[in-house]
Amino acid sequence: MSQAIELASVQSFLHCPTPGAWVTCALSNQEILLVDHANCEKKAAATAINLMFRYVDHHKLLNKLSRLAREELRHFEQVMAIMKARSVHYPQLSASRYAAALRQQVRSHEPARLVDTLLVGAIIEARSCERFAVLAPELDQKLGQFYRSLLRSEARHFSDYLKLAVDVGSQGEVEARLPVLLQFERGLIEEPDEEFRFHSGVPTTKAHEL
Repeated sequence: MSQAIELASVQSFLHCPTPGAWVTCALSNQEILLVDHANCEKKAAATAINLMFRYVDHHKLLNKLSRLAREELRHFEQVMAIMKARSVHYPQLSASRYAAALRQQVRSHEPARLVDTLLVGAIIEARSCERFAVLAPELDQKLGQFYRSLLRSEARHFSDYLKLAVDVGSQGEVEARLPVLLQFERGLIEEPDEEFRFHSGVPTTKAHEL
């Protein structure tokens, strides 16, 4: 599957595009963007590893998430290298509300908990892919090229999470849950957000502050 088709699949999956105001804020806050991007890669790897510890009896899940975690850590190393080359310091940065708010929507009983957790993973990966795509043409050549290079892996992670959710639950359950979770995600993306982060919503004036 070509990168263009993969991206189109991701864009049609999400219920809204990234607002232009977020892109404008990102371009004027590229150090924060890189720091939070590095954090996102670490968290993505940690999430995959945590699921591997929690669900040890799911062989297919363990294999998929093991590969995903290694790839996310490689991306983290690549972001760190870019930060070092650009003399970007790595301060402690508060997490955005995005992932935590999505995970609050996860049902508490099994196997529904695992199904929803995997769907949230798919949504986060899809949004990451979509944001790399809208940012890449606006950035300098090196950073834009790096973000374009991430599109295929992020689209694959999105697809892997989605397929795992169907394997754990069913196609019908996934089709019932996704619109609920995606509509909630749309609110997080389109509503005002006081912190600028990689997955934040429409930035307020305060969002331009580190």
